Formats: sequence, C-alpha cells, structure tokens
Amino acid sequence: MGSQTRTVNEFRVTSNGFMECLDAVEEASHWRQRFRKLPFGQGMGVAGSCYISGTNYPIYPNQMPQSGIQLQVDRSGRVTVFSGASEIGQGTDSMVATLTAEELGVPLEYVRVFAGDTDSSPVDLGAYSSRVTFMLGNACLDAAGKLKRQVQAAVAQAWGCEPGEVVLAAGWAFRLSPNEDRAARLEGARKGRRPPGAIPIREAFVLAESRYGTLGATGDYNTPKDIHGDYRGGTIGASPAYSFTAHVAQVAVDPETGFVEVEKIWVAHDCGRALNPVLVEGQMEGSAYMGFGEALMEEQVFKDADHGRMGLHNGPSLLDYRIPTSLDTPELESFIVESIDPEGPYGAKEAGEGPLHPSIPAIANAIYDAVGVRMDALPFSPPRVWQALEAAREAGTLRKPSEPAAPAPVAGD
Repeated sequence: MGSQTRTVNEFRVTSNGFMECLDAVEEASHWRQRFRKLPFGQGMGVAGSCYISGTNYPIYPNQMPQSGIQLQVDRSGRVTVFSGASEIGQGTDSMVATLTAEELGVPLEYVRVFAGDTDSSPVDLGAYSSRVTFMLGNACLDAAGKLKRQVQAAVAQAWGCEPGEVVLAAGWAFRLSPNEDRAARLEGARKGRRPPGAIPIREAFVLAESRYGTLGATGDYNTPKDIHGDYRGGTIGASPAYSFTAHVAQVAVDPETGFVEVEKIWVAHDCGRALNPVLVEGQMEGSAYMGFGEALMEEQVFKDADHGRMGLHNGPSLLDYRIPTSLDTPELESFIVESIDPEGPYGAKEAGEGPLHPSIPAIANAIYDAVGVRMDALPFSPPRVWQALEAAREAGTLRKPSEPAAPAPVAGD
C-alpha cells in the first residue's frame, strides 16, 4: 500500500513510509545476516505497525473545529500565540512557536506561547490520539498564513511589486524575483546575512498595521470530509493521516530461569516531516521504552474473592508496580523516516504513540527466534517464560541449541 491510496475499509492513506522504516531497521541491525543464525538463547525479532494522527470523529461530536489558535502581532516584531492545547512534555508549545516563527519569518525568540488557559485561549480537544501536532499545527499555519498574506500585501504595495515576491524569513522582509535562487537567499538570511534591500520584520509589521489596523488572526482545523467510507460507522477509526513504524529487537533468553534480557531495539518511524528531530527521536525512544516495559515488567494483578477485597489492586501502592529504570532499559537506536504528508503542517504526522506498538511483538518474535517458544501473554516474566520452556521440553518442540529457529507465523500478523 503506497501513498494516496484507499484501504479495503475505505480509509484514505495520503503518505506511507513503512517500507523505508523496515529497510532502516533491517540494515542497521544486520537482520539478514543474523536472523535465525544466532546461538541458542539469542534471537532477533521484527514487527511493524501503523497509527493515527488524530481521529476524524472528535471526542466531543459536533461541527465545530477540533483545534484553534489565536495570534497577536506586536509592533516590536513579537508574536503571541494563544493555544488551548495541553503541553504534557511532548513539545506542543515549541511546535506552535516554531511553526509561527517559520511562517511569519520572525526569530524563534520573538514568539511567546500562552497555552492551556481556557479563559483566554481557543478550544483544543486535548492530547489524545496523537492529534496535537497535526491538528493544532494546521490551525497554527491557518492563522499565521492569514497574517503572512497581509504583511506581504502591505510590503508589496510599498515596494511596488507582487505580494508573492515578498519573502518573510529570519527576521527580514525582502524581495525575491521569480528567477532568483530562493534556497540560497533563504539560507543566507538564516545565517544572519542581511539580504539586499531587506527591511527588519518589525518594519514590515508596521506597514501591515498601518494598512489593515491592529494585527491579529485566528486559525482552526477540522478533518476533511473524504477521509472515510460513506457506510454506517465509516467515520470511526478514520484519521487524516497515518504514521508507520518498524522495530527490530535483540534478546537473550536464559533457558534455565526464563529470564529475558532485551539487549537492543532499533526503531524507525515515519513521522511525515520531523519539525523538531530531537523531540521526534525522544518520542520514539520513549515509546519503545514503554513498549519494552509492557512486554517484560508491567502487570495488573487484582485480589480475587478468596482473599477478600476483590477487585482491588494486589500491590500495596504504585511503588510496587514495576516499570523499567535506566538500568533496565535496553540500548535504543532511532531512525526518522520522512514521507512528507500533504495533509500535515509542513508535511508532519504524529510521533507520540505510534512508535510504541511494534516493541511487544518484536520482543515476542525475538524470544521465539532465541528458544523456539511462542509467548502470547504479557508480561514475558521469568516464571511465564520458564513455564513455556518446560511445556516445550515436555512436548519435544523446544529449539535445540544446535539448530536454528524454525519459521513460524509472526506475532501480530
């Protein structure tokens, strides 16, 4: 399935970098040279997944926008962003600041973000379904684009040229004729070189305010109408864009104790365009870490009727709930794949939840490659793996130390 295609249930896929993700992790892990060729107790597994970039069907169903932004421009050249989005560590505030700075041509330090205050900000439906960068980002570009066109028109009027010839970048407004090298001029401006004939961006804003009055704009985003099937329930699960991920996991399994050590996970994720590569890699590694924790440690155990207080959590407190520490976490290696989605802000898609999903099946497949037992219940704890090994020994299906793992259906198929 490639870009600009329809799935069998009529979901619209506008970009797809899955094969590039698979190639990246296979090449980095030397998959072809090592899979089913490692010694007994060592194994490698691969898995892939896709995920949504927000849902077509909003959590509060109505016809109003799913995300909104308000921008205010000051004569000094500063820009204030009012956003209702929730910054929970995923980089939402820096995302809208970056998009605003890029679209209006102001330095990043000129942008102030006021977020999450429902008394002063437009509505955003929340940080769920990996929707914020895609939907809030598009709303931000909608607002910034309106202001940009006003500034370009005002400057063009003063210079006697077409608005499309006015470029706003790196704190300057300058004219670029159609036959000039746009990339070279922009690169020079971003490196601090004043373009010929340029004026500071604050002067451009003054020209715009003199023509249009106080500068401000709102922007919003709602999902397009053609992204889902027209059958009953066709809106459920549909998304304006889908991300794709591939993982390869390398494990070592102790056949005597059932202890599984995940030594390394290679992660490749198609995020459309990486607006902030450092944040994207952080999201990818954090997701893989969470998947690893679910696979090997995390477990909800509740009291039963025989022990009284049925339904209560068995642990005394969350201090007894096992999650990986820095000492437990395997080595993680991330690869960003950019498919440049035509629907996303500057081509971006999600990078929050999607990179998590392949971790568990990749680890399960690696365990099978290592010792020949298929784990189908979480977590892959030493007692559970040991019981599976004992059952395989009794059945005579345990992989012998001298033989490679036999082909088998891949977990997650």
